[in-house]
Amino acid sequence: MTPALRVSDLSRTFDLGKGLFGRPRARVHAVHPMTFEVMPGDTMGIVGESGSGKSTLARMLVGLLPPSTGSIEIEGQTLDRADPADFGRKIQYVFQDAASSLNPRKTIRQIIEAPLKNLHGLRGAEMDRRIAEIFDAVNLRPEFLSRYPHEFSGGQAQRIGIARALAASARILILDEPVSALDVSVQAQVLNLLAELGARLGLTYLFISHDLAVVEAVSDRIAVLYFGSLVETGPAEKVFAVPRHPYTRLLMNSAPMVGRSFGGVQSGELPDPLNPPPGCAFTGRCAQASDLCRRVVPKLQHIDGDQFVACHHPLDY
Repeated sequence: MTPALRVSDLSRTFDLGKGLFGRPRARVHAVHPMTFEVMPGDTMGIVGESGSGKSTLARMLVGLLPPSTGSIEIEGQTLDRADPADFGRKIQYVFQDAASSLNPRKTIRQIIEAPLKNLHGLRGAEMDRRIAEIFDAVNLRPEFLSRYPHEFSGGQAQRIGIARALAASARILILDEPVSALDVSVQAQVLNLLAELGARLGLTYLFISHDLAVVEAVSDRIAVLYFGSLVETGPAEKVFAVPRHPYTRLLMNSAPMVGRSFGGVQSGELPDPLNPPPGCAFTGRCAQASDLCRRVVPKLQHIDGDQFVACHHPLDY
């Protein structure tokens, strides 16, 4: 089966300042070269603390940020970096703060019409029919179309954001913390809606979140990022049950749970991106780091089944 999404050696480097002869004073490797696949209809959860490269990766996937190296394929076809519409028709972004991502000067109808006009050339009755279908799919009332973004609650605004993504007819949605700003009860409603839409329309999701409980509940596979690198990937139930990278276990132990103490959680911060350490970036926070870890960057390697880890000394169970 052809993957819905395939990323090959994708990376992003930022140049900081200009020095002699126009050369950059420093370079920050926000995303190191990474390769992964997402199969049609699956949800890949992307986790990692702030600064791990999640948002940079997401912005490259939807064409908001050009990659420094690598390629992005949708259903076997490489996206054209020079054609924003090529991204828009195939992959869409659902933002964390839905209300601020909607143009406050436009009505909801105008917001939903934009991708239908610009990406698919719809007009008149065909446009009206498609808008009605989309609003029905996300359980919004037709009278909302004449209102403005500030008139809606967080949950309603997020449904509108999902509706805008569906209007592009993209088969892949990047969900960047889509429920973190919502009340718990509203979170459940939005997650249920996403599950229903995914099953009905055959959508593929990349779900970015700090909330590991949510990621575990919705994901088929997990990708763990640390300091811009992919350090572990595999089936969600296996990664959560048997994490093989020390950083993945640290994330699991750090997740709040009723009745559990935080006593075993290791402290530490991400390394300085302007002065990255040699070898494994997690060495300074890892209890089992060796001299090899301090000298050599580990590569992603097969561990068991469909589980991969970038670690010289993967955890054993």
